[in-house]
Amino acid sequence: MKEIYMDYNATTPVDPGVSEAMLPYLREKFHNPSSIYSGAKEVKKAIEEAREKVARLIGTKPKEVIFIGGGSEADNHAIKGVAFALRGKGNHIITSAIEHHAVLHTCQFLEKMGFEVTYLPVNRYGIVEPEVLKEAIREETILVSIMMANNEIGTMEPIKELAEVAHERGVLFHTDAVQAVGKIPVNVKELGVDMLSLSAHKFYGPKGVGGLYVRWGVKIPSLIHGGGQERGRRAGTENVAGIVGAGRAAEIAMEEMDEEERKIRPLRDKLEKELVGRIPQVIVNGHPEKRLYNTLNICVKGIEGEGMLALLDMNGISASSGSACTSGSLEPSHVLLAIGLPHEIAHGSLRFSLGKYNTEEDVDKVIEVLPWIVERLRAMSPFWKEKEDA
Repeated sequence: MKEIYMDYNATTPVDPGVSEAMLPYLREKFHNPSSIYSGAKEVKKAIEEAREKVARLIGTKPKEVIFIGGGSEADNHAIKGVAFALRGKGNHIITSAIEHHAVLHTCQFLEKMGFEVTYLPVNRYGIVEPEVLKEAIREETILVSIMMANNEIGTMEPIKELAEVAHERGVLFHTDAVQAVGKIPVNVKELGVDMLSLSAHKFYGPKGVGGLYVRWGVKIPSLIHGGGQERGRRAGTENVAGIVGAGRAAEIAMEEMDEEERKIRPLRDKLEKELVGRIPQVIVNGHPEKRLYNTLNICVKGIEGEGMLALLDMNGISASSGSACTSGSLEPSHVLLAIGLPHEIAHGSLRFSLGKYNTEEDVDKVIEVLPWIVERLRAMSPFWKEKEDA
């Protein structure tokens, strides 16, 4: 049975052009870039060329890009780095209630070290209002970290406005843009952010490699000590093949971004329209317009997401109930709770996130299968029977 993959927000397949670019650096071009002979210098040059490509993707200079072990490490480095660097100035950090756990758990770790963290509420669409941020900033605030696009519901935050609010009070601003970079145009200078996290495997690059943009002049310490790689900002022999792959993925993303949106948005919209039309009592989560064009998050009343996912999988369809990082949790999504959904409805969530290899036939298959799955599960659910009887 052919897999219909609709979990591109969790990870993406490596583009053939990316794997082709990586292959020589797994074989003949294997040298350590810190060595001084010609083969090593060639490898070092490949790293810098990849840095230029990633920098172009986010609208900055290569010297402001640190290659790092992925989005989670980038978030950790930015938040902990600022906390440790500016602890003498203040101990207050602001983030939102719907952040990825790479941000939330980092903030919780810092709370155990004596830092204070404010978790901003969001409106029913998942948006952080600039006025809410303005009211939360205190004299001792040193950092604001708000994600650019939510990985579960796709809502895009007003990052430029939020960064302006932070800067009015002299506070640094970081954004986790892991779900945005490669999907939509991102320019760090236009956004006005001080730091930005990205991850290659979210835009058809390899896993285990990401980037952290740090605006020139922002000083944060290295969290991994050892050699002097990445200008002393992250020790350890570079993941050369991964970095080359990230660079090629960035290059392809710039070439294909507009075409990808033109293809995927109508497929997502068709999926949404048909599922809402065919399945009674479905809630669409996230902002209706300010949302990633590939993301559809719904709650189906009366049943749980895990049951739907299992039956979808039996029919060759791969989706999720939210973040891949919490797929083993019995708790409902913290994002859905934050936008005001009650536990019993949040438990019935499904996330379909589409990518460039999806087809209209894939969408039609989901439209055909999911209503039958919902009907079957509701027929077995005592909660749904109670609702029907009422």
